[in-house]
Amino acid sequence: MTHPNRARERGVPIYEYECQGCQRRLSLLIRTFAAADAPRCPRCGSAQLSRLMSRFATVKSEDARLDALSDPSSYGDLDENDPRSVAQFVKKMGHEMGEDLGDDLDAAMDEAMTEGDGDDDGGLMDPGGSSDSGEL
Repeated sequence: MTHPNRARERGVPIYEYECQGCQRRLSLLIRTFAAADAPRCPRCGSAQLSRLMSRFATVKSEDARLDALSDPSSYGDLDENDPRSVAQFVKKMGHEMGEDLGDDLDAAMDEAMTEGDGDDDGGLMDPGGSSDSGEL
């Protein structure tokens, strides 16, 4: 059985606004549609609020996520020789799959995105630690 208060709360909207006074984005719970007072910014008290379109998420099946990833047009910006490009792709793929990449891998991807390739061989090193330049 559904709790009576929870059933009523489902219809209670949360509106998002941008305060023109302090330029902050805020979410306000509007308990009744016939509110007597105009909403005010809790930070600066301004009543000059602009209503924003709220963000929302859609639920995708695993098949729909895999179909989106297999679309060749999603690889258009991928340059396998550019660490930044590969890092962005890995992050996008992890996000699409709903997987948490873990803090270590996420930090490595962020580092690769900020560093770029740096040298002609893509920064690849051989197991001995020297650059893979093809010279012996």
